[in-house]
Amino acid sequence: MSEQSRQSLERLFFDLFGGKYAVEFESSLLHGEATFQGKTIAILGTLERAYISASLALEQARYVLDVMRDHPGRPILLVVENSGQKLSLFDELIGNNGYIAHLSTCLDAARRRGHKVIGLVHELAISGGFMATGMATGDCYACEGAELRVMAPEAMSRITRIPLERLGELTKSNPILGPGVKNFERIGAIAGVWSGDLRAHLHEALSAPEQEDARRARGAERGGRLLAAKVAQAVREGRQRL
Repeated sequence: MSEQSRQSLERLFFDLFGGKYAVEFESSLLHGEATFQGKTIAILGTLERAYISASLALEQARYVLDVMRDHPGRPILLVVENSGQKLSLFDELIGNNGYIAHLSTCLDAARRRGHKVIGLVHELAISGGFMATGMATGDCYACEGAELRVMAPEAMSRITRIPLERLGELTKSNPILGPGVKNFERIGAIAGVWSGDLRAHLHEALSAPEQEDARRARGAERGGRLLAAKVAQAVREGRQRL
């Protein structure tokens, strides 16, 4: 672990918890706990822009399961910092997608069992690494200056065969196509950006009432996803009629 990466994370945790935290850094994994306003919070995440491999997904899932077993209802802060899913031959052959899905399922199970699960994009989150972690939390936020994307514009241009310049124009009216925290905030995937008083932001996030996935509603309110909520509602109503 580089000294720069450690200092950046230590600064984040100090800004959130003062000196009331104990976090272990093990290769690409971080885990521990902190005290916030008299309550204990479990901390989990990755560091140094790690690629989410099958083994790293399992390690995170194991920690979530341990928290559910040993500390029912304890809030979980998930630090999201990764370069996406690992694309090595080994991880692909053993079915890394299944391990990553298992991690997402564990996070969902924690939420359903009464754990407040909050995601926080620290520096970088990409593609499946973000969808399996940040998108699996109740609400996911981003630190100011964080970078977030599902696909690099150049790669998207090659796959869609839409010129890069044209893609840039399209993202102005359709943020779903664009990288960056602002676009993800517009479509509702990011609940908000944390800057300044991080403790105030964390207090607000922990105090927010639990609700059904609010991403569709936020996307509609912010003009980023105008039809997702309506289509989902139409599907639910159709199922009820069946």
